[in-house]
Amino acid sequence: MRTALLFAAVIAVGAAIGIGLKQASSESDSAIPAPRKTSADEMRRRLAGSPAPLAALHAQAGELLPGSRGALRARLRALRGHPAVVNVWASWCGPCRQETPVLQEVSLDRGREVAFIGVNLRDDAGAARRFLRRAPVSYPSYEDPDGRIYNDYGLAGAPATIFYDARGRKAYTHQGPYLSTADLERDIARYAGGAG
Repeated sequence: MRTALLFAAVIAVGAAIGIGLKQASSESDSAIPAPRKTSADEMRRRLAGSPAPLAALHAQAGELLPGSRGALRARLRALRGHPAVVNVWASWCGPCRQETPVLQEVSLDRGREVAFIGVNLRDDAGAARRFLRRAPVSYPSYEDPDGRIYNDYGLAGAPATIFYDARGRKAYTHQGPYLSTADLERDIARYAGGAG
């Protein structure tokens, strides 16, 4: 009898949590901006005047770059002097697709002072390229087909966003999607040292 009551209580609590998460998800979905196809001309206009290391990122906008872990590390070294935001994503990841408009907008607003880099996790390259054509971003992504970058960061899922300060030191890892530009801007100011 006591076990049955305990089991029923656990089921009731689980159901309440599930309903709460579903409602919170529905409410936050309405605040997510729809992906907007940004033209190459608009990207160039909004990012004009970027310092050379950041302009080099913008020149590779939407590209999938090979080299995985070593190439990402080299790129981060080359970006010292600028805060950096590294976003781990995949086209098969629903929350990653949800946060793409947020990253897209903030990278255009802040791309002249903050470096943005993607890491495409265990994805089909064709599917990733199709996704980037539908929702273009102003920065490239390094391919991570075997998850080595993901594992190096000790991540618990995708999406995840890693912040580096201007000295190249990892300052913070955010697990989960950013669903508002304000939240991402706040963390850039707090952890990457970018003035908002």
